[in-house]
Amino acid sequence: MGGEQYVIGVDYGTLSGRALVVRVSDGREVGTAVTEYPHRVVDRELPGGGELPPDWALQVPADYVAVLRQAVPEAVRAAGIDPADVIGIGTDFTACTILPVFADGTPLCEVLEYQDRPHAYVKLWKHHAAQPQADRINALAAGRAESWLPRYGGLISSEWEFAKGLQLLEEDPELYHRMDHWVEAADWIVWQLTGSYVRNACTAGYKGIYQDGRYPSREFLAALNPDFADFAERKLAHRIGQLGEAAGTLTAQAAAWTGLPAGIAVAVGNVDAHVTAPAARAVEPGQMLAIMGTSTCHVMNAETLAEVPGMCGVVDGGIVRGLFGYEAGQSGVGDIFGWFAENFTPDGYRADAERSGRSVQEHLTALAETQPVGAHGLLALDWESGNRSVLVDHSLSGLIVGLTLATRPEDVYRALIEATAFGTRKIVETFGASGVPVTEFVAAGGLLRNAFLMQTYADVLRMPVHTSVSAQGPALGSAIHAAVAAGAYPDVRTAGDAMGGRGMRVYRPDKAAADGYDRLYAEYTRLHDYFGRGANEVMHRLHAMRQEASRDNA
Repeated sequence: MGGEQYVIGVDYGTLSGRALVVRVSDGREVGTAVTEYPHRVVDRELPGGGELPPDWALQVPADYVAVLRQAVPEAVRAAGIDPADVIGIGTDFTACTILPVFADGTPLCEVLEYQDRPHAYVKLWKHHAAQPQADRINALAAGRAESWLPRYGGLISSEWEFAKGLQLLEEDPELYHRMDHWVEAADWIVWQLTGSYVRNACTAGYKGIYQDGRYPSREFLAALNPDFADFAERKLAHRIGQLGEAAGTLTAQAAAWTGLPAGIAVAVGNVDAHVTAPAARAVEPGQMLAIMGTSTCHVMNAETLAEVPGMCGVVDGGIVRGLFGYEAGQSGVGDIFGWFAENFTPDGYRADAERSGRSVQEHLTALAETQPVGAHGLLALDWESGNRSVLVDHSLSGLIVGLTLATRPEDVYRALIEATAFGTRKIVETFGASGVPVTEFVAAGGLLRNAFLMQTYADVLRMPVHTSVSAQGPALGSAIHAAVAAGAYPDVRTAGDAMGGRGMRVYRPDKAAADGYDRLYAEYTRLHDYFGRGANEVMHRLHAMRQEASRDNA
């Protein structure tokens, strides 16, 4: 292996971080390691004590540093390479995952006096408690006809920087005024690697309402709350690095953590979905890439700028230079399957799964996949974690129709799989109706290992589902960006052509199954619009009652 150069991609997911060692010349993956976050998702009780209300999802930033200390050196050892041959490192994160820090980058939650304050911690992407603030932002922006609102399909999500920042101000103003920067975790981890704070163009555009070189105006922000007027200029604004650029070089401290050479290139941060596109060779106009894990993010490029209702945003150069990058997504997919398997699987099923050497979800899949389409008599809405696209409403909730005393766990499990596929079809159709047609569908992420799920998506979409060559698409994508930052390739597209690729497996639609799913999808659409577009507000009323009960018990 003499003379070969390597880069490392670090993918920060919802529950763990993965480091991947990749050969620069051809993208061969030579070593990997995973570190589980010690605190996982904090959604019930703070590490410093104190219960959390519903819809909160926090994390501990020290867990991210643990990935650098553990997974990176373990991956290098597994690769059997000389660390001196590593020329760069790149990272990606779930988004919007954001935290308040002091001027030197210290998270507020690492100060002893703030460890019992929920707003001092990282707000994970699936923190949805800022929905009331998002509703106000949307109503005010629509009333003022703000020019940036169409770039986000007409609605801002509760997951994003401004809604979460406004929630912080209004619920814990002391902490809001104590923080110096409201920082995406994608940029915070790069700060820990380089010693410099560089804001990445991807999250700035998609999650931070940064369009055409500016944020929403002081006047708009003051109308939300007078103390919010300078939020963008004082808490957000910073130097923005473009994707594929070097944010800086590895510090001596970070070199000691990782075992890598000090001074190597560190790529500008990125989002797990967007960074994966070149790894899956899905950067040409019309190629939609779905990164499928706990949630699903859908990204694609186009040559034209259009308004797609309910999209998460469109950003010039948001994925690669020279094209408009679009994003949409579903806030619950793998999370939904895991939730059902954990909470609603009888002991007998668990015992059968153990005897067969399969996980509970694998066992449920094996039982469900033999059914003809529609045989379970069920239909579900995939909103157990709210709806990201195209309704952008995290006060919505899941629904299952058709339950009888004969319904079995595998029936419900299959209906939930189908519901997520229907949700993706709704997104694909909305893009097409808006003048941004999806001509090819590519999948990446952890859910690719479920062949039945992938075939279901092909049948529901009536499109072939192509797969990424890598089971670790985001980490490979981060490594590709690291290679560009280190100067090994002139740009991300060139690096992706050399280091990325497609898998051999292509799932092609079965006509009979697709015909059956068309009938179910028509019913899904009726339920989707009835509960999601205002005909029946029962989900919102139930959500409000839950919130009230939580406050009364606090």
